[in-house]
This record gives sequence, C-alpha cells and structure tokens, in this order.
Amino acid sequence: MSRYYISFIFLFFLSGATFAQNEESNPKADPDSSGVVNSALLPTTMPLLLFDDSKEKEEKKEKKKKARKNEWFGIKTRKGYTRQEFRGQQVIEYFNYTDAERRPDPYIRDVYWYDPQERAVNSDGYVVGEGYLLHGPYERVVNEQVVESGMFYYGTKHKTWMLFDSENVLQDKNHFEAGWPRESRIRYYDQTSKSIKEIIPVQYDLEEGNYYHFYEDQQVAVTGEYEYGEKVGLWTEYWDTGNTKAIRKREIQYQEQAYTKNFRPYIRAEWDKDGNLVYRKDN
Repeated sequence: MSRYYISFIFLFFLSGATFAQNEESNPKADPDSSGVVNSALLPTTMPLLLFDDSKEKEEKKEKKKKARKNEWFGIKTRKGYTRQEFRGQQVIEYFNYTDAERRPDPYIRDVYWYDPQERAVNSDGYVVGEGYLLHGPYERVVNEQVVESGMFYYGTKHKTWMLFDSENVLQDKNHFEAGWPRESRIRYYDQTSKSIKEIIPVQYDLEEGNYYHFYEDQQVAVTGEYEYGEKVGLWTEYWDTGNTKAIRKREIQYQEQAYTKNFRPYIRAEWDKDGNLVYRKDN
C-alpha cells in the first residue's frame, strides 16, 4: 500500500475517571453498570500519523551519515538476546531495544518488548517503565539457522520482514509501516481533508488486526479485531458524544478464534446515551 500522511485524532480519555477509580478500588464492581469508558482510545483529542513517509526520509538521512554503533532511526539502543529449548531445538532471538519511554500507538495490536525479569520477548502487555521496546534489527535463529529477520520501530514491525525454512530458502516476505501491514486499507469521508471513516487492517489479502470506524467528527464509532478475515472477540459500538466522553452503545460477542464451528454472534450488552445499562445477556 502506498504511504500517506494520514492525520487523525489520537484517542485520549477525558471523562469517567471517578467511575474507573471506583472499579479499581472494588474488583467486584460490575463492569457493565456504566457504559462510560476509561480508555486511552476514547474519545479523540490529538493528531496521530499513520503510514508516515517521514520515517523513510529519516532513514535515508541516516544512511548518508556515518554509521553509529547500535543507533537506529536516530535512537541509541542496546543489544539483547533470549535463548530457549523447544522440542529439542535451540531457539535464539537477537534484537536491539531502547530504554526511551514511549507510549506505543494504541491502534497497533502487536507491540513487541523485552522483559528483563523473564528474559523474554512479548507481543502484548507492555507497560511504560516495566520493559523495553524492541527498536532496530531482529533475528530469530533455530539450530544456528536464521528463520526470521526484520526491523522494529518502537516495538512495532517496520519495513521488510522475511521468513526462511531450515534450508535458508525464503518462504515469505511482508512489509510494515510502524506496525501497520502495508496492505491495510483506509477509507475517508473526505479525500481532500483526509477525514477518516475506517481503518481496515489487511495482511495476505485477509483482514488481520485491529479495526476502527469513526464518526465524521473523528470520534471512534466502532472497535474490533479480525483474525484470518473473520471477526473475533468483543466488538464495541460507541455513542457520538461530540468528543466529550466515551460511552458504549452496544457490545457484540464474536467467536474467540477464527473458524469456530457453530458459533453465532450475539449482543452481549447495550447502554443508553447517558451510559445506563439497558440490556445484558444472561450467561
């Protein structure tokens, strides 16, 4: 997919803090008692750039400069590795990581980070200050043979990623832009102003990853996840509050894993415009 400057609103929580604090202090609090959401994704308040070709310009400038040891995309990094045995095979991951405290793009589903306590690389659960984002080159080696290689940009897959078999034959090649598959599709309300209507994550010609639909005022209207071209997990619709606060409208439960047989999606819960629960499916 060609790169675009796509400016739209970064999502930030503005209201519902009191409700969130009550929930944290009372783990038995009913999560459906209010539709008001404490979320870093809602509502929208500041610009975010997707498919940012300034990164490519930055990379070209870096190539013209004298190479700096362990510096990638202008950021100093450290080298790390993990080692484990799996089914009689030795698996080693070589990577670079940064201690720069940067909050990952909340739209990206998979954010890779190094946990020094567990000496492991994870793709979810990252919390600023509790681990290190991968940043720079990465290799996964099985029995001394490179089977995967690529580049990370603040914890997200970036540029070209390649997969090899045990005979070092290239099996697959993917292209990313700061975590977004290059095949992803963007639809607009207005092409001139680039007012985004929806973001459809696509990989291997199938929907894969986090989906977002926006109202014309750029507040999030729908969030959900695709897996192998099918809707999975909980999809949430939101009331349009004019970017004042985030209130759930409806939640629809889809299969937890793609291609689950005999599963029928159902409405899990609904709320009115004030966040009052009006329906919940009994378990």
